[in-house]
Amino acid sequence: MTVHFIGAGPGAADLITVRGRDLLGRCETCLYPGSMTPTDLLAHCPDGAVLIDTANLALPAIVERMVEAHGKGHEIARLCSGDPSIYSAVAEQMRRLDAAGVPYDVTPGVPAFAAAAALLNRELTVPEVGQSLVITRAQARSTAMPPGETLANFARTGTTLALHLAINRIEQVVDELRPFYTDDCPAAVVALASQPGEQVLRGTLGTIAAQAREAGISRAAMIFVGQTLAAEGFPDSFLYSATRDRANQPESL
Repeated sequence: MTVHFIGAGPGAADLITVRGRDLLGRCETCLYPGSMTPTDLLAHCPDGAVLIDTANLALPAIVERMVEAHGKGHEIARLCSGDPSIYSAVAEQMRRLDAAGVPYDVTPGVPAFAAAAALLNRELTVPEVGQSLVITRAQARSTAMPPGETLANFARTGTTLALHLAINRIEQVVDELRPFYTDDCPAAVVALASQPGEQVLRGTLGTIAAQAREAGISRAAMIFVGQTLAAEGFPDSFLYSATRDRANQPESL
């Protein structure tokens, strides 16, 4: 039997992948983050499935439940908000499952930053404006950031930034970015992307903190900063250029 780490997506039940939905449908045990999992998503679980809300469980208890279910011969779904590859705490769960001899696999999901960018109707990589994206977070009541992974270091590149877990420190974020981005640099805040009550704010580095405070946004929000958020008049990419030799080049960037 296997533990299936499944990306549940950013919130809307219909943004789970088909593979993730089908796995849910055959798992006798499902562990899910209660504060972030819509009940419509759990409806895909089979009748009689054991549903375990992990919102108030510490890591040892979560792993113990998975090991116990494995011992009973259950297929196990471990739902993760967004995509398991980022800010999902699956690495420490996998390490413990390895020690316990419990197999697992991973099914990707729609990450929060992608859902937020979709609400903005923006591509985050624009030809000759920005071709990179830094996904990071702010540190408050959380694990320490590794040395060198500072906002200042990322901002020195001038690239587009996508910040998780930073909305309650947005004024500090703005202050740290000001030496590297102008006050009129485009910025945005997207809260509860794909969920009821979703909010989208568009502004600049100089205005976005006040906008977020006025809107009362304090949780489940992404902060974006970068020129790609308002880019206009940029050249078309080479991907679909009429001058490209398609006979000898695969369709790729």
